[in-house]
Amino acid sequence: AALLEMEENQITLDSLEKGTVNPTFSSMVGPPFPSRPGTGAAQGAPASDVLQGEERLQEECDGPCGESKEERRGERKGRFSSCCRKALQPASKAKRFCKAHAKVLRRVVLGLLGVAYLCYFIAACWLNFHRALALVVMTAVVVFFICWSLFKKYCGAKVLLLLRPIWKCFQKSWPWLKWLLWVALLGGLITWLALDTSRNPEQLISLAGFCFLVLFLFACSKHHGAVSWRAVFWGLGLEFLFGLFVLRTTPGVQAFQWLGDQVQIFLGYTTAGSSFVFGNTLIVDVFAFQTLPIVVFFSCVMSILYYLGVMQWLIVKISWLLQVSMGTTPTETLSVAGNIFVGQTEAPLLIRPYLADMTHSEIHAVMTGGFSTIAGSVMGAYISFGIDAASLIAASVMAAPCALAMSKLVYPEVEESKFKGKASVRLSSGEEQNILEAASNGAAASVGLVANIAANLIAFLAVLEFINAALRWFGEMVDIEGLSFQVICSYVLMPVAFLMGADWADSPLVAELLGIKIFLNEFVAYQQLATYKNNRLSGLEEWDGNRKQWISERAESIATFALCGFANFSSIGIVLGGLTSMVPQRKGDLASVVLRALLTGICVSMLNACLAGLLHVPTEVGDCVTFLSTANFSSTSYTMYTCCKQLFASSVLENGTLSFTGAWAGVAESVLSLTQCCGHYNHTSCAG
Repeated sequence: AALLEMEENQITLDSLEKGTVNPTFSSMVGPPFPSRPGTGAAQGAPASDVLQGEERLQEECDGPCGESKEERRGERKGRFSSCCRKALQPASKAKRFCKAHAKVLRRVVLGLLGVAYLCYFIAACWLNFHRALALVVMTAVVVFFICWSLFKKYCGAKVLLLLRPIWKCFQKSWPWLKWLLWVALLGGLITWLALDTSRNPEQLISLAGFCFLVLFLFACSKHHGAVSWRAVFWGLGLEFLFGLFVLRTTPGVQAFQWLGDQVQIFLGYTTAGSSFVFGNTLIVDVFAFQTLPIVVFFSCVMSILYYLGVMQWLIVKISWLLQVSMGTTPTETLSVAGNIFVGQTEAPLLIRPYLADMTHSEIHAVMTGGFSTIAGSVMGAYISFGIDAASLIAASVMAAPCALAMSKLVYPEVEESKFKGKASVRLSSGEEQNILEAASNGAAASVGLVANIAANLIAFLAVLEFINAALRWFGEMVDIEGLSFQVICSYVLMPVAFLMGADWADSPLVAELLGIKIFLNEFVAYQQLATYKNNRLSGLEEWDGNRKQWISERAESIATFALCGFANFSSIGIVLGGLTSMVPQRKGDLASVVLRALLTGICVSMLNACLAGLLHVPTEVGDCVTFLSTANFSSTSYTMYTCCKQLFASSVLENGTLSFTGAWAGVAESVLSLTQCCGHYNHTSCAG
C-alpha cells in the first residue's frame, strides 16, 4: 500500500524548492507536520521519526532484493536444465531415430528372433526328433497360418481375380451339382454305416436315438416352414465329421489323447500354489482345496490368453468356418464359438454391442450355445475328478455346430437380421494395461465363480438329501423301500439313456446321472460319474448284491458327452441375469425364449452322446493268459477283473473235475490263476 501511495504522490523538484510537505513520508510516519519555507521536509521532523521512516524504507526494500535472489536461483536452475538437455540429446536422437525407422527395426528384431528360434528348433529335432514331435506340430501350424495370412495379404486379390471365371462356372453348375453332392454324401454315409454297424449292431441303437432326437426337436419347432435346412444339415455334418476324426481316426485319437494329457499336466501345476496356501494335507483330503483352486488357475490363464489375443483369434477362426458353411449371422456364430472356451454369461460379452438389435432367433442361438457347452474353467475341475480330458474337449467342440443347427431347427429365422450381410463383427478386447494385470484380474474374477460352485454344491447336495429323505418317508408309507430322486430318474429317463446307446443294464445309472444333471447341475453328476469310473478302474465287482457299482466303458463315454453342458434349471436364472444386465430393455424377449433354449441345449448334449455311442470303439483287453500269469494279485484293476471273468467263463466243473476251454486249455498256470482270481471275485467255479 505504501508503494502504491508513493507512486500516486510523486515529488517534483518544484515542490521541494517551495518546501512542500512530502505526503509519502506523512503516510508512513503519521499525520503531516509543518515545515519552514526553504527547508526540506526531513529537516523539520524529529530525529526519531526520520529513523523510523528509514527503517520502513529498508523493510520495503527487502522485496526487490529478495526478487533478485530468486532470479539468481532461477538462472542456476536454467543452467542445470540446459545441461540435462545437452546430456539427454543422444537419447532423444535415438528415440527420434526409432520412431522414424520403426518398421525396419521391427523387422530386424523379428528376423533375429526367427533365426534364434530356427536354431533352437533344429537343435531340438537333431537331439531327439521323437521328443520334439509336439514342437514340430505346433511350429508347422503357426508357420501355416503365418504363410496363409501373408499369402492372403499380398496375393489374395490376384488369385481371386484369376479364379473368378472358375467361380462363375461353378455357380452356374451349382443347382444340379449340389444335388449330386448330397446324393454322393448320403450314399457314402449309408454304406459306411452298414459296414461299420455290421460288426457292432448295438451302434444302430445310438443311430436310432440320434434320428429320434432330431425329429423331436423338429416337432417342437416354432416355425416348421421356415427351417433353414442348410444350417441344420451342415451343422450335423460338421459335428459328425469332427466326432469321426476324434473318435475313429488314429491321428485324431492320438492328437486329442496327447492334448488331454497335456491339459492334465498343465492343471497339475495348480498344486504348487494351492499346497503353499493350504498345505499338502488339505489339497489331498479336502475337495474344496483340491479341485476349486484349478478353477482359479484356469481362469487366470484364460485371462492372459485373452489379453494376448490368442482366444479372440481362435474364436474368430472357428466362427468363420461355421458362418460360411451354415449361413448363420456373425453375431450368433461368434457367441456360440466363444462358448467352447468360456461360460454362458461370458461368451455374450463378445457381442455385447449388438445384443440390443439381434432377432429372437439369434438370441435363442446365443442361449442355446451357452446351455450346450461348459466353460474351460470348470472343465479343468471335471478333469481333476478323473473324467477323460479328450472326451470333454471333443464334446465342447462338437457341441458348437450342433447347437447352431438345432437352434435354427427349433427357432428358425423369420425376421430380417441387421447382421446378415455384415462381413465381420468387431471383437472387444480387455481393458488391462499389461499381462500382470490380466493375470491378476483373471484370478480375482474366479473368486466369485469358485464361491458360486461351492455354494451350489452345498445347497444342491443338501436339497438332494432332503428330497431323498422325504421320498423314502412317503415310500415307506406304502411299503416301498429305497425310493429316492435317483431311482425316479432312473425309471423315467431310462428309455432315453438306452436310445443314446447305453446297455440296458447300465441305462438306469446313466438315466440317474441325466436326472441329476438336468434338475440339479452337471457338477454333481460328474462327481457321481467319476465315482463309477474309479470303481471300474479299481477292479471292483460289477454288482454288489442288487446294486451296480460301475458302468461299462461305452456307457461312461456316452454319459461324459451327455453331461457336457450347462443345460439345467438352475442355469436359467444365471443366463437371464447375465443377459438382462447387458440389455435390460429386452428382458421380455429373453424370458420368452429361455425355456425353449434350455430344451434345445439338453437335446444337443444328448445328440453328442448318441454320436459318441455310434462311433465308440471298445478297448481290447489283450492276452489275458499272459497278463494273469505275470500279474501281481496284491491289488485289483479293471483289466484283472475282465481277465478273471474270462477265466471263469472258460472253466468247466464236471463231477468234481475242473477243466478249461478256449485260450486257457492246456495252460499250466490256469489253476493257479483261477485260485488267485477267486481270492478277489466270487464265481461258481471258486466253490469247487
